[in-house]
Amino acid sequence: MKLGIVGGLGPESTVDYYQSLVARYRERVRDGSYPRVIINCVDLKRVVDGITGSDLADVTECLVDAVEALARAGADFGLIAANTPHIVFDDVQLRSPIPLISIVEAACDGAKAAGLTRIGIFGTRFTMNGRFYTDVFDRAGIALVMPDPDDQDWIHKRYLGELVEGVFKPETREGLLDIVDRLRTRKGIDGLLLAGTELPLILRMESYDEIPFLDTTRIHVERAIDEMLRELSVTGSSAR
Repeated sequence: MKLGIVGGLGPESTVDYYQSLVARYRERVRDGSYPRVIINCVDLKRVVDGITGSDLADVTECLVDAVEALARAGADFGLIAANTPHIVFDDVQLRSPIPLISIVEAACDGAKAAGLTRIGIFGTRFTMNGRFYTDVFDRAGIALVMPDPDDQDWIHKRYLGELVEGVFKPETREGLLDIVDRLRTRKGIDGLLLAGTELPLILRMESYDEIPFLDTTRIHVERAIDEMLRELSVTGSSAR
């Protein structure tokens, strides 16, 4: 099974996706093999401009074109290596020639497995304020708790102005943890969703002050490996 990754959203997290995928695959498949992966990086500026300007039709076209290219290259299934573009995931999935793994559905399953019921969310403004995460988590009975508007603005500016550019400042890390403290003490969260694939690159810990972090990159990668191994198991059973 070949996994196709729509990457470049942004470049730093695409590298992290690939490295994480290889490492976790080799931990779980101990025969010395490597996962079969095809990566197609799209223009991050086009996607950000489209979402910022509410031109979601162009964002959809960009991602559909990327997925179709992956399918032509031989990918059997795919994923979009970012959170914010999942604002159009349903439309892309409808037109995709290959099955796609949703980072949102995978994250929700991860939250349920961890027994969390009231989770803070960090990401771009589009992700924090969008319905695509909230709708899925609401159906699972899990409350998503947004930072205050000023904190949302602060996170968004540093996300696009620093993290996506590969800039990880100690003071930004401390600022993010301060917001975690406020969400814990004022809004009673029992977990934090890192709904931005650059966030685990600056918050490199599994929890903070007893608040577990849900790393959407790692969760997405695990779901992709589950799919690879499921198909391997089916193929192996058929061969026998």
